[in-house]
Amino acid sequence: MSLTAQQWRDRAMAAKAAGDLAGAEAIFAQAIAAFPGNAQLLNSAGSFLASQDRHAEALARFEAALAADPNHAEAMCNSAISLSRLGRAAQALELLAGQEKSLAKVPRYWAVRAATARELGQLDEAARAYDALLRIEAAHPRGLHGRARVALERGEGDMCARFEAALPHNRADATAFLGYAQALACSGRLAEARDLAETLIRQLPAWTDGLSFLAQLRWGAGEADRFCDHFAQAAAAAPHDPAIALAWANALSGTDRHADAAAVVGRAVAAQPGNVALALAEAEHAGAAGDLARAEQIFAALVVQTPERKLQEARHRLRQRAPHRAEVLLAEVIAERPDTIAAWALRDLAWRMLDDPRAQWLHGQPGLYAQRRLGLSPAFLADLVTLLRDLHANSLPPVGQSVRSGSQTWGGLFDRMEPELRTLRAAIKDMIADFRGGLPPADDTHPLLRHRDQPWFMRGSWSIRMTGAGRHTEHVHPQGIVSSAVHLVVPSDAGVGDAGCLELGRSPPDLGLDLPPLATIIPVTGSAVLFPSTFYHGTRRFGSGERMSVAFDVATAAG
Repeated sequence: MSLTAQQWRDRAMAAKAAGDLAGAEAIFAQAIAAFPGNAQLLNSAGSFLASQDRHAEALARFEAALAADPNHAEAMCNSAISLSRLGRAAQALELLAGQEKSLAKVPRYWAVRAATARELGQLDEAARAYDALLRIEAAHPRGLHGRARVALERGEGDMCARFEAALPHNRADATAFLGYAQALACSGRLAEARDLAETLIRQLPAWTDGLSFLAQLRWGAGEADRFCDHFAQAAAAAPHDPAIALAWANALSGTDRHADAAAVVGRAVAAQPGNVALALAEAEHAGAAGDLARAEQIFAALVVQTPERKLQEARHRLRQRAPHRAEVLLAEVIAERPDTIAAWALRDLAWRMLDDPRAQWLHGQPGLYAQRRLGLSPAFLADLVTLLRDLHANSLPPVGQSVRSGSQTWGGLFDRMEPELRTLRAAIKDMIADFRGGLPPADDTHPLLRHRDQPWFMRGSWSIRMTGAGRHTEHVHPQGIVSSAVHLVVPSDAGVGDAGCLELGRSPPDLGLDLPPLATIIPVTGSAVLFPSTFYHGTRRFGSGERMSVAFDVATAAG
């Protein structure tokens, strides 16, 4: 007797449930041969492939299902998910937007559309989609949590209330409780945020997201000498979990305690001698602490030749003042991953040490960095500064960022809803277009100019406020192609003996090279500096007063 399409599907799913993935795939193939135009069967076959992360093959099945039935809601949603998994989220959102009329009453449609918009950083669109979902299904767990996250990211006044409404429906989701703790902190309710963070790590003692957030709160509370103590308890409870040691070391290193960070991962390496990630972390932190002999011993024993190992070893060779050896390693990293910002930044230092003319090509061409006015009125800037001061009042000194003696706003500044920030974003977009027009011609071998004529997007945005003696230590932004500093308040002694100035090209202190900056820029209120993200940059200390800026990155992919 012939099987129906549903019976074929049931057989395939039974094989999958029994762990026979090859058998399930063969059954799906037979079923599709028997029923080549059955949309439900094709969708199920696609879902089977997607469950194995075979998203390109899954997408082909979902598209075949849609060809058979253009109104198949599940196949439409699954197609969008597979497109996102394949790095094509913008195409996924376009696909979904085109089906709004026919799928407007389908909850999953709005859930997928909201998640896709949020992935792309389109938070206004995500909020609209979550709101549509919750109008259909008011108690939708992911919808409530997702909308609360968007409220947090957009700085909405009811963010805490939204998490409070979502938590009863997401009791098993630790990330929902962590989001609530973050919302409490952003609302100035620091004691409540800390109580919740401590509760979370008591229940999930090895959860590094919770451990790191508590460290941030403790650092902000002034517990500089013991802000990471709770990591020790977590490591003792789970001594063979490398993630705890790595997160612990990163928190310590992020406050310049490199030797302590090296000690943490060193103990973890002793417990797990074959873990390459731990070994690389020990070499990285030991080198930053100045223990080059220890780092050398680790690199000599490592057999793996991954780009990450080569990048870390190149950093070590620069510390040894061996730029030739560093350049060989960095060239290999860039050949494999040409957009590795950290490798290009280190290569700049190696080339300068070698007097290689390519250093001029990399950062010295006219137009690669520029200072430009925003064209905003003094009255508007005053209102903007007032708003940012209010945000900084509920911001914490960051752990693991470049800021020393200052605060940094949480989340994406330009995701927020305040009209002053949206006006600033619009002015910056115009300025970016002007900057791009002044760049040298496109060059496929240059880390910035190879992207000169591609679509650009702003990615990441934040504000930094520092008072007397504050500074940025030298760093790069690995997620962008262009980085920035928008100056809104400058100290009275800015430019006096380089006080408060932005420096481009000075080598970071942990390398011990003391290469001077290639450019020193005096900050001017209402202006911005744009430069390649491959440029190490930092600021000089200033005597007194306030220095407030906004920063963002430009990337070639939204999100």
